[in-house]
Amino acid sequence: MVEVLVTNGPWLIGIAALFGFLMAWGIGANDVANAMGTSVGANAVTIKQAIIIAMIFEFAGAYLAGGEVTSTIRKGIIDSQYFVNAPELLVYGMIASLLAAGIWLVVASALGWPVSTTHSIVGAIIGFAAVGVGSDAVSWGKVVGIVGSWIVTPAISGFIAFCIFQSVQRLIFNTEDPLANAKKYVPFYMAIAAFVMSLVTITKGLKHVGLKLETSEAYGVALIIAVIVGLCGKFVIQRLKMNEKNERQANYNNVEKVFGILMIVTACCMAFAHGSNDVANAIGPLAAVVSVVSSGGEIAGKSPLVWWILPVGAFGIVCGLAIFGKRVMQTIGKNITHLTPSRGFAAELAAASTVVIASGTGLPISTTQTLVGAVLGVGMARGIAAININVVRNIVVSWVVTLPAGAGLSILFFFTIKGVFS
Repeated sequence: MVEVLVTNGPWLIGIAALFGFLMAWGIGANDVANAMGTSVGANAVTIKQAIIIAMIFEFAGAYLAGGEVTSTIRKGIIDSQYFVNAPELLVYGMIASLLAAGIWLVVASALGWPVSTTHSIVGAIIGFAAVGVGSDAVSWGKVVGIVGSWIVTPAISGFIAFCIFQSVQRLIFNTEDPLANAKKYVPFYMAIAAFVMSLVTITKGLKHVGLKLETSEAYGVALIIAVIVGLCGKFVIQRLKMNEKNERQANYNNVEKVFGILMIVTACCMAFAHGSNDVANAIGPLAAVVSVVSSGGEIAGKSPLVWWILPVGAFGIVCGLAIFGKRVMQTIGKNITHLTPSRGFAAELAAASTVVIASGTGLPISTTQTLVGAVLGVGMARGIAAININVVRNIVVSWVVTLPAGAGLSILFFFTIKGVFS
């Protein structure tokens, strides 16, 4: 059946590129709002500013650090040995998966649901493999790990966010002189944020550029950056023009202003790391199709990226964000709980810390679920009444529906594509 690939090769690659762009568009519309939603919700930046910042840093992350090679099958969720004698099935399946996951992400974004782009594509790949090839082709242990992460990930990030927010309250806001304490402690928060963000960027972003640092080296570099940022932060805060009225509210506003600046920096780092890491959800299956078709049916463990694949993913992410990113930003930033810059900073730092912990332990996580958990943690610190339970319920339902929705659509498209080309 390799003749099918030779005869229809250009058509298959063209269709895969189109659906890969759709998937990247969905990632931009849904996932990128995670990096920017808290900043918008806390009024640290406007939606327009957030979109411009995210477009620059997501594109930079995706294009500069999106990877020279990408795993043919994301997360090792299916066994490529089952496709050696029928490589065309892998090609049809990857095309079907891109279309299925892309459509689900567009629907979820339209409804303002922050779902996991990784779980969307993984669900789609599981669907076509289990039904189209055989259930043995799926690594079900990995699937169990993903389902478990629905509870574990938000719990970890929520706990960290709760602790960070409580520490900010105790050390700064609930004191006699919040402004003096902000000047004293915020440089330490800046240093911690710089340390965590540097680690996220080094481990999830720059490893794709060929900058492979040992764990100890990565921690060393992050520590040096943290010290520099902390000292610079101390210098800048001392020189900030503050409203010197000795009123408590004026003091609070000054402190929030400091956290607002901090949030913009953390959001830029999250956007860069996200672009570099999650663009693979769109370009991985596309690279697999190009690799299998170009080699006449040979399936490699890693697919080298043809020059035009990364720009398709990077441009798709930016388009989705600019056109459709507003709705999920609204859900994360405004609808779950009321955010201020200090609360938003606690949530973002907690989400980034969870990503670092997960990278070190190999825990399968979703950036979406990490951030939603962190925002919930900040809300819980103010009591259950501070959280919009209806919004949370809808989000949890959308997470549970993501795997089966991706799988169902992918099965449908797989048999359609197989019928057309066979």
